[in-house]
Amino acid sequence: MKAEAGVGTIERRFDAAFRAEFMNLLAWRRDVRRFRTEPVPEETLDILFEFAGFAPSVGNCQPTRFVRVDDEARRSAVRANFEAANQEALTAYRGERAELYAKLKLAGLVEAPVHLAVFCDEETGQGHGLGARTMPETRRYSAVCALHTFWLAARAYGLGVGWVSILEPAALAETLDLPQAWSFVGYLCVGWPEEEHRTPELERIGWQARTAHPVLRR
Repeated sequence: MKAEAGVGTIERRFDAAFRAEFMNLLAWRRDVRRFRTEPVPEETLDILFEFAGFAPSVGNCQPTRFVRVDDEARRSAVRANFEAANQEALTAYRGERAELYAKLKLAGLVEAPVHLAVFCDEETGQGHGLGARTMPETRRYSAVCALHTFWLAARAYGLGVGWVSILEPAALAETLDLPQAWSFVGYLCVGWPEEEHRTPELERIGWQARTAHPVLRR
């Protein structure tokens, strides 16, 4: 970084090589469900949490709460929660789609060495409500930004992340003994991936291809 004399601003330019590597990072970020069981160094996790702190947050309220789930009894309860929710989700499909769904591996809850539950503190006093009065849900959007920043940083360190959303939030909060004001955002499995792919697994197995986001002009 280079500060401009007498102005107090900081100039930081990113070159074409950096932009190409950043595009690669985005392209190779995958939702990982198949992990090796080797532990993740604590110092690496500390760095990833630090990266997550750079994510945007409405009014600088920093509402994200990462919960490390290390206790085996709690992990077992989370797995049971997932199995029940996953079985219920299966009933929403019929025919070939149901058969395909039943074959999907949708979580790495058994193999992943690190479990992280991500919550949003809806009653945080930080930020003094700035930007959240008309849209309080922006606090949760901020937590999602922190989750995604953590995810990209993890990928840059060679780690894989899997986002488990097939869970009953109230039961999960009870399992983890958390404040009622914390809303569930996502449950992350973190570890070293068994293999790496540029193409999403759901696309590779024929569930759904990725499509471009619509861009409208008014």
